[in-house]
Amino acid sequence: MASLDEKPLIVQSDKTLLLEVDHPMFENARSEISKFAELEKSPEYLHTYRITPLSLWNAAASKLKAEQIVDTLYKYSKYPVPQAVSADIYTQIGRYGKLKLDRDDRGDLVLKSTDPRYIAEVIRNKKVQPYVEGPKNPNEVYVKADFRGHIKQALIKIGFPVEDVAGYEKGNDFKFELRPKLGSGNDFVIRDYQESSIKAFYADGSVEGGSGVVVLPCGAGKTIVGIGAMHAVGAQTLILVTNTLSIRQWKNEILDKTTIQESEIGEYSGDKKEIKPITIATYNILTHRKKKGGDFTHFHLFSSNNWGFIVYDEVHLLPAPVFRMTSELQAKRRLGLTATLVREDGLEEDVFSLIGPKKYDVPWKELEKKKWIAEARCVEIRTPLRSLMRGMYSVADDREKFRLSSENPEKMRVIGTLLYHHRDDQVLVIGQYLDQLQRVSARFKIPLITGKTPLDERARLYEAFRTKQIRALVVSKVANFSIDLPDANVAIQISGTFGSRQEEAQRLGRVLRPKGNGNQALFYSVITNESSEEQFCRNRQLFLTEQGYEYYIYSYQDFRDKFGTYVEIMKKMKELREGAPAK
Repeated sequence: MASLDEKPLIVQSDKTLLLEVDHPMFENARSEISKFAELEKSPEYLHTYRITPLSLWNAAASKLKAEQIVDTLYKYSKYPVPQAVSADIYTQIGRYGKLKLDRDDRGDLVLKSTDPRYIAEVIRNKKVQPYVEGPKNPNEVYVKADFRGHIKQALIKIGFPVEDVAGYEKGNDFKFELRPKLGSGNDFVIRDYQESSIKAFYADGSVEGGSGVVVLPCGAGKTIVGIGAMHAVGAQTLILVTNTLSIRQWKNEILDKTTIQESEIGEYSGDKKEIKPITIATYNILTHRKKKGGDFTHFHLFSSNNWGFIVYDEVHLLPAPVFRMTSELQAKRRLGLTATLVREDGLEEDVFSLIGPKKYDVPWKELEKKKWIAEARCVEIRTPLRSLMRGMYSVADDREKFRLSSENPEKMRVIGTLLYHHRDDQVLVIGQYLDQLQRVSARFKIPLITGKTPLDERARLYEAFRTKQIRALVVSKVANFSIDLPDANVAIQISGTFGSRQEEAQRLGRVLRPKGNGNQALFYSVITNESSEEQFCRNRQLFLTEQGYEYYIYSYQDFRDKFGTYVEIMKKMKELREGAPAK
């Protein structure tokens, strides 16, 4: 066993963990720590994690014991683990399951605990009182029937995560079979980690399962997990997705992999309003209002059928109004699918209490090693801001500083060089600002897809990209989510949404799907040196660093030395376009 000074971890009394990146035990330590702690900072040599109540409650929900967590800290810590940290871990892990939502012999909803002191404490709280009827006995209190979700939200906000074992309504039956072969003729096999996530969610139909979140990387087949869970539940299902294109992709996957007929699948979007045994709807249509502050026009979809199962795709994007409706759907089985539990609005606790705790999570690097997702390299290229732009930047406000650095014209040189270098690859140029994307599209004669691109045109361009008729696409943030371009192996990110960690994860996910001709992917981030964009970029990288990805950083000079000058590259590109041999 390693001596104390040979270990990689420092555990501080404020529950922050400092982990040495260059230590030979780093990989193992990070893998174990990430099960119960959240990454906060990831500078080059020392990563900072924090143990939070929510990270511990998710660990408890996945059956991780306090003893295992404390043992992990002792296993890797250079110095003695502060006693207060160990004590708090035992306290928070012990809190999960101390309060349970259940039903009594008559079917009434009750909040109960083996320790009557917990019941006495929570029913005195003003945030909880609107949802309880009165005591049944010292260990149980009646909960108002329609407020199962509301009381869970209220309790988690005062530090009491509830284990919900009150069961589910069956909903309308809908049985189907999984196809042994796909439309392509290949065998359809659910991968081991997909099978494990389905089992962890469904839990053989017991009350311990049936609600929760499965976290898998983009390209790892979250849709297959959703289909497998639908097969296990065997009920009419409402699937909520991010956009209309996602509806079509879910529909195609269901038709390809199950015996469900096309006539049994409904689309509920801006274009169609169909309600079928399997109905796929967008978040946008559910949050539509005729006027600001008015009623949500289509919330009736939740009650329009006796659904037995609801699937929330990209659950980290679930709009706040849908949370409110979900609080009234706690008797339905619910599955959240996501590549990251990080929410930019800080509503992770609402995901925990209303969709359910994390049921299954697998490290991205683990799937990469097994070749289930592509091996990826992340490269950051820092471009200068020329003197005139630097003067404008110095007097701009914070928001304008970010935009100026994001739309830095010097990035064109890097984009052109990368496009030439990867001319035989399938490349996505991804950005935030429409003017910038239009300039890139016009300069390099590459098709552009934005939110205003008609759906049929998007589908045509995506298909041309898949079949390699088109080698590159310029895409706005519409491509952050739920597009299936399995052969994309290079992404060039030229601007983004401030410090959005979820966006960074989703954009890398565009190139992580396994490749038919190799399994290597490249993710470039082109940023402006010594600017607010560089500062935000550090935060964007946090999630991917937590997953084990390293960022290789080039200065503009290093980049030129590696790839050649812009003038040289543009000359070569011109010769290629005109059919002359590139020198």
